[in-house]
Amino acid sequence: MIAIIDYDMGNLRSVQKGFERVGHEALITRSPREILDADHVVLPGVGAFKDCMTNLKEYGLIEPILRAIASGKPFLGICLGLQLLFTESEEFGRHNGLDVIKGRVVRFPEGLQGPSASGSGLERLKIPHMGWNSISIKKRPPVLDGIDDGSYFYFVHSYYVMPEDDEVIATTTDYGIEFTSSIRRDNIFACQFHPEKSQTVGLKLLKNFGSLQ
Repeated sequence: MIAIIDYDMGNLRSVQKGFERVGHEALITRSPREILDADHVVLPGVGAFKDCMTNLKEYGLIEPILRAIASGKPFLGICLGLQLLFTESEEFGRHNGLDVIKGRVVRFPEGLQGPSASGSGLERLKIPHMGWNSISIKKRPPVLDGIDDGSYFYFVHSYYVMPEDDEVIATTTDYGIEFTSSIRRDNIFACQFHPEKSQTVGLKLLKNFGSLQ
């Protein structure tokens, strides 16, 4: 059973449907017992960092999350679920995260430039970073098995993670700057992109995660 943590942030049903499409049973829950009893745990999330941390505390979910990670069971963070694993975020002030991965969450700088759609030069890039972009695989964890370097995933975010230890970086993505688009450490894989919105390649990632032992 895969437990998808429900803390009132994000479209949890789309994540659940993604797992169901590839043959994995997934339960949306905020029950600490169900989270701890699950074989795999997923922390999704869309919204503001501070609000998400507030909701996790209010629903008593921080301890179950930390215990699930410490147990060694496969753990997947998606979008804000990646950012929450870090020490702190600079989104609308400075706010403490779960501090599982040392590092910060920072906003894309203004004035980023990238190739124009016409290919005639550079253009100013919009924030949030929204749409399809490719990943560069630095270290290939099992969840990326069968996924090509340069594959495209779907992103929606204005902030990105900066880990203190480069050894945790699984993939990077270029959006005017090269940023960390996923991390891997021990039983944790967490990504800034949305596999549940990334069509065939995203479903492959979810299938791989659900098959981990």
